[in-house]
Amino acid sequence: MNRMDREKGEARLRFLDGDFEVIQPGAYVVCAVTGVHIPLDALRYWSVDLQEAYASPAIATKRMQEKGFAP
Repeated sequence: MNRMDREKGEARLRFLDGDFEVIQPGAYVVCAVTGVHIPLDALRYWSVDLQEAYASPAIATKRMQEKGFAP
């Protein structure tokens, strides 16, 4: 399997404060709320506590409110 084949699917990441660690290479992660594919180079929003990725700041805020992490 070459690099391009590995990077076509979903990546597995460990979300850190201000960064993430690639556990399994891939081209995208899935938004935990909407199911939208988020290319890794466009990934900006995630939760370290929940280990989830989000497609937008509004979606991230809504999820944090649902989980009681934000007012």
